[in-house]
Amino acid sequence: MTTGTRKSLRSDSTRAALLAAAERLFAEHGIEAVTHRQIVDAAGQGNNGAITYHFGTKADLVRAIDDHHAPAIAAHIAAKIEQIGDSAELRDWVRCLVESLTEHLDSLPGPTWYARFAAQVMTDPTYQRIITRNAMQAPMLRRVVDGIGRAVPDLPAHVRRERNIMMRSMLLYTCAEYERALAAGRKTPRPHWSGAASGLVDAIVGLWQAPVTRA
Repeated sequence: MTTGTRKSLRSDSTRAALLAAAERLFAEHGIEAVTHRQIVDAAGQGNNGAITYHFGTKADLVRAIDDHHAPAIAAHIAAKIEQIGDSAELRDWVRCLVESLTEHLDSLPGPTWYARFAAQVMTDPTYQRIITRNAMQAPMLRRVVDGIGRAVPDLPAHVRRERNIMMRSMLLYTCAEYERALAAGRKTPRPHWSGAASGLVDAIVGLWQAPVTRA
């Protein structure tokens, strides 16, 4: 093994340790409450400049955590889109969205932190914009959002925008609550991620099909 290869492996290992530590601390305490020093210490690293060296700013670190999970989630979405094709059924597209996240969480070694991390990100406008912009640039997710929109053609545009916000909040915060309970060994309304997905699909379909009060 060459010196360059060893350095690259050490760099990759350090980067992975920092990502894992940051994801856990952000999930537990929120983004702004966590310092670079706390992340470096939790990752077992001695260099206080490691975050800046490997990632840049805290915003870059948040984006890197999201980017770490994005390919696996996109692969789940792509597989489900291949199954449903050009379906006009609302439930099919909602299942694509919900199950791509819950199946990803279920595939990770426990305890997981990603759902709680994502929920914390959504509470901060600066970081929320970063993650939302990243998500909307992902072709697979864009297809799911468009598929949901096509399934409810009679909803006014402003109501679709409003319910997209509600859907995102329902999905992320419910998954965060399940993740927190599972990590603590507490009982959940449904015992597995597949059950949580089923309940979320029912609720989100109901959200999209709810009547609209006309002004």
